[in-house]
Amino acid sequence: MMAKKEKQLKVTLTRSVAGTLPKQRRTVKAIGLNRINSSVVINATPDMLGMVNVIAHLVEVEEM
Repeated sequence: MMAKKEKQLKVTLTRSVAGTLPKQRRTVKAIGLNRINSSVVINATPDMLGMVNVIAHLVEVEEM
């Protein structure tokens, strides 16, 4: 049996976290984003999609 391959997303921080809520700053750090224009590739699991949704106004998301 083959494992189902999960979709992957490329998440890029496009706006500064200065002036955002502490929860949003922690979410950015937890995803692995550090600076503006830094990118990470994540699996599109429900928990990660929820995290991206919290900071949707700060990031740009592309399907891989």
